Formats: sequence, structure tokens, C-alpha cells
Amino acid sequence: MSILDNFLSKRNKTPLGEMAFTDHIDDLRKHIIRSVIVILVFGIIAFVNISWIFTHVIFAPSRPEFISNVVMCDIAHKFSIEGLCMEGVPMSFQNTQLSGQFMLSFSSSFMIGFILAFPFVFWEFWKFIKPALKPNEIKQARGIVFWSSLLFFLGVLFAYYVIAPFTISFFATYTLSEQFQNIITISSYYDNMSDIVLGMGIVFELPIVVFFLSRIGILTPQMMRSKRRYAILILLFLATIITPPDMLSCWFVFVPLYLLYEIGILLSARVVKEKKRKELS
Repeated sequence: MSILDNFLSKRNKTPLGEMAFTDHIDDLRKHIIRSVIVILVFGIIAFVNISWIFTHVIFAPSRPEFISNVVMCDIAHKFSIEGLCMEGVPMSFQNTQLSGQFMLSFSSSFMIGFILAFPFVFWEFWKFIKPALKPNEIKQARGIVFWSSLLFFLGVLFAYYVIAPFTISFFATYTLSEQFQNIITISSYYDNMSDIVLGMGIVFELPIVVFFLSRIGILTPQMMRSKRRYAILILLFLATIITPPDMLSCWFVFVPLYLLYEIGILLSARVVKEKKRKELS
């Protein structure tokens, strides 16, 4: 029996009796529609205030007075760590397409809407898969919407306040020759910001992914411990891709990612231990 068949068979075990495959699809469609509606509501609110959001939020990490730049420079001066100081880079952005700014307003509003609506979207996802779980499994997953949302927002905030300033400072000041001048487009700046922020928000969901994979037996703590050296290489590679090519910013990303991996091992061990206890009882 495939994972999908097993999942659908478990969802059929409801007081209402068995559901056809089309009923499952219809149920999923309702969850998706409700999620999209909430995303659109937050997106419309963001669109109405998009000018303020770009000025005070999206462009903020590029300014010298941004809180992260100020704090990092204070730490750098205090402990004589030159590479830690990010004083911000004065930048003026260009738009190269006639409808560029207008379309960017739509795409950025949708992304902001998704970030703000993430707890509701995950809650809808949880409501869809919950009927497939046993009562003890639901009990073990208590608070999963809260923890998933918390991890996601921690990833978003970490990317915005730590990774983004490093990335912007590095790439905006990097030149191959004095004859070159960096002319940065709005879309290029925004694409980098959105990739970093949304990407780290999703990466921080690693413990939640480990929980579900451990529940269905794909992951075990023994497997994660035995593959730790490979995981470290993968996380280092991921940190190198996310950050500018300098060791300091790379370690700023690698350390929390590795901590998430270790938390995942502890979480997997707890899930496996609980499963064994249920089998023996």
C-alpha cells in the first residue's frame, strides 16, 4: 500500500463513514480556497500600504541606521571584528520596465500576504491531515500549529535582521573593477530579499518535517546521527548559497541550521520512543 493510499484510508475512518477519492479532493480544495482567501485579504492590506512597506521595511536593511547595522558595528568596534560591521550602502534603485513597479507591488503584496497568513494556512493543512492520525498521534502533535508558525516567523526575522544586511552590504559594495558601477534594479533587490526571507522561513520548518517523517517511519534518530557528517556538509553548502561568499556570514547561517538539525534528532528520538512504548503497551 502506498503512502497516499494509507493516508486516504486513515482519513476514511471518520464518524461519517468512508469518503470517495473525489470527496478527499473536494475537501482539500475547500482548505486551499480558504487559505487563498486569507492570503488575499492580507495581500490587499499590504497592497494598500505597499509604498510605506517598501520605504520602511523592504529597503530598511540597506540603510546605515537599520538596527542590525548599528548593533553589528557596535559589536565590531568593541571586539575589533572588522568584517562584522555593516554600515549600510547608499543605493538608488532603477526600474527598467514600464509596468515594473506596478507588477512588483502585486508580487510583493502576495508574498507579504502569505507570510502574514502562514499560521492560518498551516492550520488549514493540519485540519486536512488530522483525520488520518490516531488519537495518541494527535495528542503528541498538540501545539504543532503554534510551533510551526513560531519557527517560520523566527526564520523570517532571522533572515531579515541578520542575513539580509550582510547580503546587501556584500553585493552592493563588491566590484570587479573601479570602471564598473553597480546599477541596481528594484526587481533585483526585491528578488534577493524575498528569496532570503521566505527561504529561511521554510528552512526553519526542519523540526516539523522531521516530526512527520519520523511518524511514518522514514526518519529515525539513529539514521540522523549516522548521517550527521553528510548533513553538516549539506547545511554548509546551503549556508554558502544563502549568504555572500565570506566565512563570517556563512557561519551566522550555518549555526542555527545545525541547531535545528540537532533539535530534529531529539524530536525524532521522542517520536520513536513514544511509538515503541505504544507497541509494548
